Amino acid sequence: MKNLLIYIFALMSVAVFSQEDEKDVQLQEAKNANDLVYQGNNLLGEDDFVSAEMAYREAISEAPTEAVGGYNLGTSQILEGNLEEALYQLQKSVKAATSKSEKHQAFHNIGNILMQNKKCKEAVEAYKNALRNNPTDDESRYNLALAKDCAKQQEDQNQDDNKDQENQDDNKDKDQDKDKEGDQDDQKDKGDQDKKEGDDKKDEDGKPKDDKEEQGKENQDPGKDNEQQQQPPKPQPGQMSPQQMKNLLEAMNNQESKVQEKMNAEKQKGVKIQTEKDW
Repeated sequence: MKNLLIYIFALMSVAVFSQEDEKDVQLQEAKNANDLVYQGNNLLGEDDFVSAEMAYREAISEAPTEAVGGYNLGTSQILEGNLEEALYQLQKSVKAATSKSEKHQAFHNIGNILMQNKKCKEAVEAYKNALRNNPTDDESRYNLALAKDCAKQQEDQNQDDNKDQENQDDNKDKDQDKDKEGDQDDQKDKGDQDKKEGDDKKDEDGKPKDDKEEQGKENQDPGKDNEQQQQPPKPQPGQMSPQQMKNLLEAMNNQESKVQEKMNAEKQKGVKIQTEKDW
């Protein structure tokens, strides 16, 4: 029984010593991480971004549960202009942070990154989280007001853009409807014209007119019609015009006078002659 108690106390001592050793290790890792962060801060002050980034990453590797390494690395990325990587590191540091002060600073810088990326609505939430962890920070409150104003402007702009797009769509639909109506009117006009032309080719009884007759009428010249009305009618084959008849009568009269004169002369001589027709 005595030996059993000694064994139990020995186990308890080992457990206590192990917990103390683990704490010592964690404290040493935290110290090393802080030293690296301090080194990185100095390098960052000298604008040696590459060396500062390496120091911060070593700090994170030394103490992954410490938020300070990720926070400073994210901050250095902001200064370098690598906003995407900075946002990623700061979001990690928020999860690792154990104090409100660390969370406040991380959320504040996250809001700054979102504002630079024109994500004003998301920045509003980031600044609100920063103030939840430190309601007395005037800078976070001021940035929150700027983010709200920016988000309102973006929302109004989006509404205007949507209205413009809707108006463009409505105008496009109206233009299409007008084009359709225009095509229908053209087809109707064409149908009316075809119908009119078809009616023109029919007589009073509704029967088709002779194409040759219509073509002859189309080929007639109104001026020629007037000239034809003014000119005397031409004689048909086998007939004589009035002028020809007049000329012929005069010729006959002249001839008859000549014949009469001959006959008178023959009577005087006593010789009988025969007369021939001139026509």
